[in-house]
Amino acid sequence: MTVRLGWLLVGVLAGAALLAIPWESTSDAGTGPAIVRITDRQLTQKRVDLGPRGTSPGDLEIVRHRLFDRTRSVIGRSELVCTFVDNRRSRSCRGTYILPRGKIVVGGSLQYHQFYVLAVTGGTGLFDNARGTVTVTRTARRPVRDLVVIRLAG
Repeated sequence: MTVRLGWLLVGVLAGAALLAIPWESTSDAGTGPAIVRITDRQLTQKRVDLGPRGTSPGDLEIVRHRLFDRTRSVIGRSELVCTFVDNRRSRSCRGTYILPRGKIVVGGSLQYHQFYVLAVTGGTGLFDNARGTVTVTRTARRPVRDLVVIRLAG
């Protein structure tokens, strides 16, 4: 009798432990580990001077790019809006990469457009719940062209 009672107690404790584990629902999105390498060409770069004349906190910078695959076919566009946080170069940015199978949303701070890394904070479509980084490296000045490497962690 005591052996059965002992196994019953073990079963009850194991069941209680399973109920205490937080369950998390997962998405069927295809954002598993992946690297997306594309290039871009700047279409526009506009500055909005909101404070005192010249660069000052609160001024905006709006940049648009056309995105290309390896064969140099147009596959989408990107939009980046940055708010200056000092009188020099430091900006806080949010942006979106619009691709054929969804959008990738990015954000973070940057000082120089020649090289920067932003966090991937989410997305839509194929990139639903995406996380990772986007690294942008300038490859040409006229016209402005960049190598864009998007590393998706999941």
